[in-house]
Amino acid sequence: MNANSKWTLHQHLEAVKNGSRRFENAFQGVARMILEGEIEKITVNGRMTYDFKIFRTGRKHPIGMYDEINSFVSFVKDAAEGGSSKEMAFVLVGEPGNGKTFFVEFVCAKYRQFLNREENRKFTFQFTGMDRLGSYGKIATIESQTYEDPMILAMNLGETTDETRNYLAAQFGFSDDELETFYDDYRPLGACSGYMWNDIRKFTGGDLAEMLSFVEVVPVPLTESLGTVTGKYAAKDKITSSAVDLLGEESIQRLLHITDTNNPYRFDLRRGALARVAGGGIHFSDEIYKNKKDLVQVYLGVIQNRVIEIDGYKWPIDTLIIATSNNSEFNRFLAEKEEAPIIDRCRICYVSHNTNYRMQESLTNYAIGSETKTTLTKEELHQDPNLNYAASVAITLTRLPRSEKLTPIETMKLAAGEIAGEKSLKTLAEVIDVLNQEPDITKRFGQRGLGQRNLGRAIQLLVESSETNEGRCMVAHDVFTSLERIVLDYVADANDRAKYLEDLKTAKGLYRERIMTEMFNAYMDEPYAIKKDVMNYVNMVIGIDAENLGPDKMWKYKDPQTGELKALKIDERYVRNVEDRLGLKTDEQRESFRTSVRKIYGQKISVDPNYDFMDNLELVKAVTDVRLKSDIAGAGSLIGALANRTNEENQKLYDRMITTMLKKLGYCRTCAQKTIEYFCTQEDET
Repeated sequence: MNANSKWTLHQHLEAVKNGSRRFENAFQGVARMILEGEIEKITVNGRMTYDFKIFRTGRKHPIGMYDEINSFVSFVKDAAEGGSSKEMAFVLVGEPGNGKTFFVEFVCAKYRQFLNREENRKFTFQFTGMDRLGSYGKIATIESQTYEDPMILAMNLGETTDETRNYLAAQFGFSDDELETFYDDYRPLGACSGYMWNDIRKFTGGDLAEMLSFVEVVPVPLTESLGTVTGKYAAKDKITSSAVDLLGEESIQRLLHITDTNNPYRFDLRRGALARVAGGGIHFSDEIYKNKKDLVQVYLGVIQNRVIEIDGYKWPIDTLIIATSNNSEFNRFLAEKEEAPIIDRCRICYVSHNTNYRMQESLTNYAIGSETKTTLTKEELHQDPNLNYAASVAITLTRLPRSEKLTPIETMKLAAGEIAGEKSLKTLAEVIDVLNQEPDITKRFGQRGLGQRNLGRAIQLLVESSETNEGRCMVAHDVFTSLERIVLDYVADANDRAKYLEDLKTAKGLYRERIMTEMFNAYMDEPYAIKKDVMNYVNMVIGIDAENLGPDKMWKYKDPQTGELKALKIDERYVRNVEDRLGLKTDEQRESFRTSVRKIYGQKISVDPNYDFMDNLELVKAVTDVRLKSDIAGAGSLIGALANRTNEENQKLYDRMITTMLKKLGYCRTCAQKTIEYFCTQEDET
């Protein structure tokens, strides 16, 4: 469609009548955009919730944020259905760096794409030939300042509502039901449009056909840089900000043309941010409570009444208002009791940090960046295959509050939907419920911790360090040093600092266990050696009591991943060794653990045939220890062999493991050598 296309009001109303164009408000548009996409039911932290797929599309999209997105969708849907939300603003409150602004900008970008589709276009109207009226000087064409929909003009054509309804029914065949639906969204024309329509009425002697010859319907421009349809107003300091930035002001240029001093068109509303999104758009107020009091008072009127008011003139607007605020500004604002009315008109949604370390891996990728990184001397910078895991686990642990019922590792695993020994998701749900009763928001689940910006800074420190540049590799172990620096430099609260440093120690222990697995895979010259051994243990436990088990202990089973029939020799010594490593001494303990493994197998494999038990860290560690001990006479002797390479055999083993790490496991020479060195130390043993 040509952006300069123009139509008559008749043509537009006929298009609305036949369904090729729509008349809907901002809430209905956003709700339709979200709800016409796919919706999936999922379980998060032990509770069933909905995942709206529109928020999971695009190269860079929000990760997690399930509760927040559900709140937003419910808010918009309620407003679209005429609920109390239509007189409120949606405010995201949370710690810095947890994705509030990113989320709002993502919604705005999606809405622009949605409106770019032919069937969803927004239209407005302009009056032409205004110079013929005499009191407008050389101003010939005047566009609706608030991008009013042509249907708003159509509902205000006559001097009375009945006259207008009869005209629409007679001319276009709109039924009473259709007109009723339109008039549900009725609002009067804005001050200047109404004033000019009256001037046109006087000039033509009230002849409606001739009046309509002054009207042209045009598409609303969707240029992002103009701030139309989706606009952002960022809080400024007390001196430079004024209500003009939101509402507009008197225009000197217009006063040079307009002779009638009562004409509200002398006010230039497009100078403000609100008028540009007033035709079914989204207004984004960044850090709303940072604004000075008089601006907050302006928002008070705009949110409740959805109207721009200057000197007693009113322009009704149709806008979804979304705002953000950080906790400290919000608490300061709450403390000023006289500001209660504005809070009363806001739907507050507390945004927590992401607490799922699996999902954090995607966010860590955002922080690392998708472009190929280079050193200061423009050489390619390699990324340790364990870097993302190390950073994600460390950053997630800082966001998990301490609890008497769960250890930090159990909390982390349950929050990611993984197995945590005997502890169930129900325990996590109980912990979250108790924490969410806290009146202090920052004590609730996921509300405190290192944010995404802190992670970004840690990655910057890692990239700029001389070790990284010299070795041409971002080594996973070095990310802990960077994160410690960030905690010391950017975390002001002493208690938080102590907790975060403790969390980093726990994360190092988890990284250490991962390295043990990697070393075994490298030793076996097989990328998935441990995974195979873990699944062997699981399959042996399932087959150990099978009725068709012969004296040769061979058990046939169907592989759920391939559907093929496989044979497995059940090695009871191996099974018992693994269980010894897990600290299971009595037959009752062993049987109880085996039953839980079978139960997990039954639950998980039916949903995901590729499930591999690798999230069960205790089991993986036990299998690794058993295999290292039986294959290489203990991890200690492997460490000895790798650390002491004075004899030829040890050197050969070292070279072979390095070759496997380079060719099969994604390491470069620097991170392979450093990982083996770290494996050979006794640091961070858990």
